[in-house]
Amino acid sequence: MAAQSLWAVPRWVQRLLASSAASYGRGWLHPFSTATQRTTGEDCSSEDPPDELGPSLAERALRLKAVKLEKEVQDLTVRYQRAVADSENIRRKTQRCIEDAKIFGIQSFCKDLVEVADILEKTTECISGGTESGDQKLTLEKVFRGLSLLEAKLKSVFAKHGLEKMTPIGDKYDPHEHELICHVPAGVGVQPGTVALVRQDGYKLQGRTIRLARVEVAVESQRRL
Repeated sequence: MAAQSLWAVPRWVQRLLASSAASYGRGWLHPFSTATQRTTGEDCSSEDPPDELGPSLAERALRLKAVKLEKEVQDLTVRYQRAVADSENIRRKTQRCIEDAKIFGIQSFCKDLVEVADILEKTTECISGGTESGDQKLTLEKVFRGLSLLEAKLKSVFAKHGLEKMTPIGDKYDPHEHELICHVPAGVGVQPGTVALVRQDGYKLQGRTIRLARVEVAVESQRRL
């Protein structure tokens, strides 16, 4: 009796099972049956949009994006070609300016030298005229005036273009500006290691030495025992 009471089915469970059997016998569908699930699935699928719309929209978006990118590539290509053409034109103009500067860079200097040549030519004509007349004193005076005028004009031209003559006498010997010819004994008032005599003038152009001055440098005289 004790074992039967433990395994006895409760009455409410028996009533639920009996009700379910009766419903199944009358053809009712269980709420969790396969048929119910199939019907529910069919109803849900009928409400979803067709599968053909998804890929078509994606393809259309990709095509629009591809057209946009292609247009951007074309614009960038045109800009690049224009930039290359502009840089090439600038390079050619710069090269032409450099060549012109090499050729015509001394144009102003040459123009001023022409005036010096005119003075020299006039002086030569005066000398030849004085020689024919036989007045040597007058000829020498003309030569002197012509040479003086020529020297003054040359100094003016040199100063105008930044060409200056160096006057190194008394300055300390500098191998970057002076070319040593020989050493001479230091005289009175002459410091050893300084320029005592200039054999040929040196010149600077805009502060840069273009010709060294040929000089003699003073040194201490050796005493004889």
